[in-house]
Amino acid sequence: MIVEAVHLRRLQMPLRDSFAASYGTHPIKHGILVQLETDVGVGFAECSAFADPYYTEETVDTAWLMIERYLVPALKGKSISEAEQASSLWDRVRGHNMAKASLESAVWDVLARQGHASLASALGGTAGDIPVGISLGLYESEAALLSRVETALEEGYQRVKVKIAPGSEHAILKSIRDEFGAIALSADANGAYTKADAALLQSLDDYGLVMLEQPLAFDDLHEHAELQRTMATPICLDESIRSVRDASSAIAMGACRAICVKPSRVGGLSAARDIVALCETSGLPAWCGGMYETGVGRLHCMALCTLPGMTMPGDIGPSSRYYEEDIVDPPIEFSRPGWLSVGGSPGQEAQINSATLARFTVAEKRL
Repeated sequence: MIVEAVHLRRLQMPLRDSFAASYGTHPIKHGILVQLETDVGVGFAECSAFADPYYTEETVDTAWLMIERYLVPALKGKSISEAEQASSLWDRVRGHNMAKASLESAVWDVLARQGHASLASALGGTAGDIPVGISLGLYESEAALLSRVETALEEGYQRVKVKIAPGSEHAILKSIRDEFGAIALSADANGAYTKADAALLQSLDDYGLVMLEQPLAFDDLHEHAELQRTMATPICLDESIRSVRDASSAIAMGACRAICVKPSRVGGLSAARDIVALCETSGLPAWCGGMYETGVGRLHCMALCTLPGMTMPGDIGPSSRYYEEDIVDPPIEFSRPGWLSVGGSPGQEAQINSATLARFTVAEKRL
């Protein structure tokens, strides 16, 4: 295939509920929809960067700049037969994985459509239905949190993950265990703790968590390895894993016992697929984390979740989890409580709702 144009749309979509974590609160989903126009068809993908550089250093602004100035020009005049070829064109560009992932994932979409294959099967996936967990942010009161956990369990979510921050962790986890008993429960710190908090983190073993996600800094595998040796609770790495090399190093060092795989964070679906395969051969659980994606990005994550190495429920629930209106039609819905069905249509299953897309588009440019 040959890329003929790239249409970028900057989106601002109100979230149903503001989502609070240790790194900040998100009342609005900022993102970029990428429409890749080629000689063999059109593909869609999403850039999941946030508005602020608090989860990673990337933002919507920096991603737009990188896509327009460096990544798209590298595609000009190139014939691409597989997604890895596109990724190799950007080897000179250091970092900016979310910007890269948006174009690389769009290439995957085009190639799947061209081959009359679903995105899941193009990646090597096998599952038809995938289990779904839920990620809950920080709440202003214990009562509000417990009410939301109860609703999530009634809706069938297979695992409950709660955000924690220094000073709140024991109250949050104890209240949930006291109220709901032995549910599948995990905690996500988003790197909010330091080595000095080792004893406090070790005390979280008392809650029988499925895993403790990213307790320490994103760039310190050594301290995670030290902490993991002292804890019964499996540590899951998220922000620390930005490449296959990072995943390999973390596994070799014993820095974690599970990995959260986000295509946007690692540069696209190709790297994400390879990390899942590495986890499978190493015997580590892998799962897909969410970035408040619209239905476009969510469908890409769902396809990734069909890989055999994805052994834990991902945080990629239905459209209604985050939005009153999604930009895909039909919206993504549970096939049965706690499960999403991944169909076999070529490329993405859903179609873009042009009217909804126009309403949430605040800027656009066709390159």
